[in-house]
Amino acid sequence: MPHPDGSPRAEYAAAVESLAGRVLGALRGAGDTAVVATHVESAPDPKAALAAVRVLGPDVFAPALFGGTPFGPADAQAVTESFRIFPPAPDATAETAWRDWTTVRLLVRHGGDDVPGVPEPATEPAAGPRSTEAGAADASWREWSLRMAQLSPLALPDVDGPVQAAAHHRPLALARGTARAMLRRDYPTAARLARWAAFARHRGARTDLDVAAVLRHVELHGGSGARTALDTAIARLLLEAPHPPHPSDRPDRSPRPGGPTA
Repeated sequence: MPHPDGSPRAEYAAAVESLAGRVLGALRGAGDTAVVATHVESAPDPKAALAAVRVLGPDVFAPALFGGTPFGPADAQAVTESFRIFPPAPDATAETAWRDWTTVRLLVRHGGDDVPGVPEPATEPAAGPRSTEAGAADASWREWSLRMAQLSPLALPDVDGPVQAAAHHRPLALARGTARAMLRRDYPTAARLARWAAFARHRGARTDLDVAAVLRHVELHGGSGARTALDTAIARLLLEAPHPPHPSDRPDRSPRPGGPTA
């Protein structure tokens, strides 16, 4: 059924919420396991449905990464089709480029074909002004945390790269960003940053943030949006999932000259 608003923006937003709800259901063991294919095939507007696949990106693989839910050929084809209908823009932001690249890498891992024209991003969005973890200027951690919130679909188990390393090495900045979002009652951003904090803890980082308490508060006061619910659900799964830390994952709080963990 078309969205009551009738505008393309409303249709696309509704499609994103619908797909997020399907992914969430699959994580909880309910609904059709062919999440992406069913989402597209049953959608009143297939184009909006494919746009939603591009928006959620890596998150459509969450049921497979957490619970081993099969990511079948029909799902892979739907993801590939989403890139054909909505190819990456040449002027895409670094955050968008990282989401796209991670999506394609997961697609290949789960039996899909590589997507031409999606190279590894040349820039690292997690890089901020040169500073130490303890002495970061407000502009540094605020800008960095906002960028990381946009990259929350990359906070998944067994997904590695410079963005994930940045989250692991900057738990204090994640805590500050989450606290700021909570004070501003910006619950979607708080959920995304709490998800990164859960990822950092999952990877062995020590954090002063009570992630579980943040998630409880967001669940009580953050509304009924499926996308925020998906972020909180993934954060909880990350807190619960065993993952022996890699030696290179130990947080380094010493001064450094720049880069994704600066």
